[in-house]
Amino acid sequence: MTPGVAPRPAGSPSRDLAPAVLAGALALVLLLAQPASCWALSDAQQLVVESWRLVNQSYVDPERFEAVNWRRLRQKAMEKSIQSSEDAYAAIEAMLAPLGDPYTRLLRPADFASLKANTEGTVSGVGLQLGLRPEAPGQGNEAPGQENEAPIVVIAPLEESPADQAGIVSGSDLLRVDGVLTRDLGLEGTAARLRGPAGSRVLVQLRLANGKEREVELERREVAIKPVRERLIERGGHRLGYVRISQFSEPVPSQLREVLGGFERSGVEGVILDLRNNSGGLVAAGLASADDLLDGQPIVATVGRDGLESPQQASPGRLYGGPMVTLVNGGTASASEILAGALQDDGRSPLLGERTFGKGLIQTLIGLGNGSGLAVTVARYATPSGRDIQNQGIEPDQRLAGPEPLDPGGSNDAWLESAATSLVARLDATPKARQDHPAQAVQP
Repeated sequence: MTPGVAPRPAGSPSRDLAPAVLAGALALVLLLAQPASCWALSDAQQLVVESWRLVNQSYVDPERFEAVNWRRLRQKAMEKSIQSSEDAYAAIEAMLAPLGDPYTRLLRPADFASLKANTEGTVSGVGLQLGLRPEAPGQGNEAPGQENEAPIVVIAPLEESPADQAGIVSGSDLLRVDGVLTRDLGLEGTAARLRGPAGSRVLVQLRLANGKEREVELERREVAIKPVRERLIERGGHRLGYVRISQFSEPVPSQLREVLGGFERSGVEGVILDLRNNSGGLVAAGLASADDLLDGQPIVATVGRDGLESPQQASPGRLYGGPMVTLVNGGTASASEILAGALQDDGRSPLLGERTFGKGLIQTLIGLGNGSGLAVTVARYATPSGRDIQNQGIEPDQRLAGPEPLDPGGSNDAWLESAATSLVARLDATPKARQDHPAQAVQP
């Protein structure tokens, strides 16, 4: 027997096991002390974590994360009970809200699918083109009891769409969608609420030009969007080409090239480009369209989260090099402002109309795997002269007198008449030989 050491009773555990027992107990304590993120997450919880990660790695302004305590926002989101997709959506929206960027947002499955389809040239909806009525609320233009209603107006129904077949006319105010005030939805929210699965129905409330209100239920269906429309205009002995781009989607560059080629074959002497109420769309489509109108000139500079500028330059040569004027208004935004800013800064085309919207931010769409997605602001852009147009817009070279036409390109479009008059004046001031052979008019 070793002196000073008591004998071990029979059946008692060996002291050699004590460190193992202690280690096991310590491991259990440490495991219990780990944050919840180390445990298996449900699909709904994973949606929140993944959304945070995607925004964290791509958002344009990392300094904003410090201001809103971005990591704490993730923690607060995960402290909530997240049992379903709807719980996850609510948590993601609450997490994104403090960023103060309305363009960085969650898109539920129906909205994500509709937005993607919209950029591809088709959409499931009712076929209403919407805009903001030029008169701002509170300026004395509202009828009694209408002061708080958003001035969202029907620009035009798409041909053969449900709205067209229901007899909805241009100039009608859109007051409610499924009982929700368009004032609360805003322009983008109203458009999103009108979209939905083919075969579903939506109730809209309108106020007609005569002041009477009308409710109509419309059945959504696939609507083919024609974002590029054109026609020939004869003015002052000149043949003009008019082309309107209502949004930038995937088919736009090829459609624009086809239109410009047709103008050349028709002997067009000058072009009116109409970007009114073009709220943007695919930036790549806007850049490709600019490439057809500019000859090796700068288009835009994008500024990413690292603060570095990435200039975009047009290719040498252009599809159309003749005289042109461009119409813009307060609905001209994002990708259409990129094009308008380049045309103005490069001296390619004067802008006529009203100051543009001022959306100088670029978003990317990211799918989340369950049909939903994120729109995340990933860059800012500046015009070739270095103008940052976010919240400022682009001032046209010539402001046109109101009231602003509600149906751009329609039969009573006074602004189009002004543009035609301006273009004819430019043509009359240009030697005939230069009109017959505009510099670099055709790109091989």
